[in-house]
Amino acid sequence: MTLPTLAEIQAEAERLGFVACGVSSMAPNRRADALDRWLAAGYGGTMRYLNRQAKKRKAPGNLHPEARSAIVVLDNYTAPPEERAQPGDAFRIASYARGTDYHLVTHARLLVLKEWMLARGVTFASAWIDDGPVPERELAERAGLGWIGKNTMLIHPQLGSWTFIGTIFTDLELPTDAPLVTDHCGSCTRCLDACPTGAFVAPRVLDATRCLSYVTIEYKPDPPPELDGKWAEWAFGCDICNEVCPWNVKFAEPTTIDEFRRRPVPDRRDTEAFETIDEAEFQRLFADTPIARPGLDRMRRNVRHATARHEESDA
Repeated sequence: MTLPTLAEIQAEAERLGFVACGVSSMAPNRRADALDRWLAAGYGGTMRYLNRQAKKRKAPGNLHPEARSAIVVLDNYTAPPEERAQPGDAFRIASYARGTDYHLVTHARLLVLKEWMLARGVTFASAWIDDGPVPERELAERAGLGWIGKNTMLIHPQLGSWTFIGTIFTDLELPTDAPLVTDHCGSCTRCLDACPTGAFVAPRVLDATRCLSYVTIEYKPDPPPELDGKWAEWAFGCDICNEVCPWNVKFAEPTTIDEFRRRPVPDRRDTEAFETIDEAEFQRLFADTPIARPGLDRMRRNVRHATARHEESDA
């Protein structure tokens, strides 16, 4: 049996709906020292799993010693403007969470690609989508799929940064792509300047403890009072550093993946949207969405903070 070529793998990835596909080596992470400094500074907050996973994130080859290459794909989740915000919305949900969870949608198609490879003689393939100690952005940059911008996001020069990164580690020997070595952010600081909580300590250095994505999703205690009034209507995640990026403004095109389309729930016009349902209804409505991660109690908390300015102005 003839093993699949890179061109054949890329063609199958495109058929499955992925918008880009490249190959990275399994070499150690060149940002290993930066990761150590970031963790030592406490910028990971309560996400202690990042400390436990650091050794593997710094040396992706240790995750699967049999792997010789990492196939990296991008899945476009760009929302059209009318799905990001609609007239009357009292609170906002990050674009990636407006539909079905990408851990389900993207991973399902990654598994199809993996099985396609195994059926053609590949003896080892392991698929990952933001669910393990894989340095996805580093691997994607190495695979020539973009550069890591000042907002810490991978930015593809023709697609922007509204993408999920999937990887398949394989024992298949494949030619690696040339990484982008130029910092195409240039002198632009729009993402840094627009952050409502000042979470960027420096270009490409994010203090997660001040980031609304961390505060609304990962952080369980009551949010620090110094963030009061800075939620900018975000009840789950935050899109601001992506929305203002010129590469998204100029190049990003709406996704063709139906599962990523905005759902009618939660009703973002209704500040009581989570107050009027119980746990069983919450699970029925959101179990297959990213909104399930913080849970009902924290979503109630988040909406209260996100709409506090509306309530004050109404009073």
